[in-house]
Amino acid sequence: MIRILIADDHQLIREAWSLILSRDKRFKILGSCSDSAETVRMSRKLKPDILLLDINMAPFSGIEAAKKIRRISPETGIIAVTISNHPAHAKQMFQLGALGYVTKNSSAVEMKEAILAVSEGRKFVCAEMQELLLASQETRNTDAAIQSLTGRELEVIKHIKAGHSSREIGEALDISLKTVEVHRHNILKKLQVKNAVSLVHFIDERAVRI
Repeated sequence: MIRILIADDHQLIREAWSLILSRDKRFKILGSCSDSAETVRMSRKLKPDILLLDINMAPFSGIEAAKKIRRISPETGIIAVTISNHPAHAKQMFQLGALGYVTKNSSAVEMKEAILAVSEGRKFVCAEMQELLLASQETRNTDAAIQSLTGRELEVIKHIKAGHSSREIGEALDISLKTVEVHRHNILKKLQVKNAVSLVHFIDERAVRI
């Protein structure tokens, strides 16, 4: 049986999760906490297998509580349960040793999946956060790709947007046709686009200054 402690500053949420999870014979609810200081004290005393931890709590945040609990009860699997779907919060909680992240938009099924996974030492991220974390990673990759463009490559892109041919670009920049083609190849490779049309769409969509 998986022993669970619930920490949230909203009574209705604590009661709802207690009711839902207590109906499952695999889980035992040890108690619930309404603030972060109480959560730390209860975690030290009860050493729960799983802690469902809201990150927006008082007198200090659930993030700070996670730091303390990792020191006093390292065997407790922490699952962040929060209204926040900001990727930075999820990353911070995982860096502090949490194994699960579930938003309050998640279903009871997802919550149970998270508890079972974390109890086995596996990480769990709810579907909503998986999509946001993926989008965040893609944005960072895109930003890095744009920042890797050289000044000359940005000049070439400017001419491509204007509809100029490689020969016209070479004449305008006083470089050889072969050099222009090398720049074009490198630009497409860095930005991972297939052709000039895709390149222009990419630049316009992200409002890249050139």
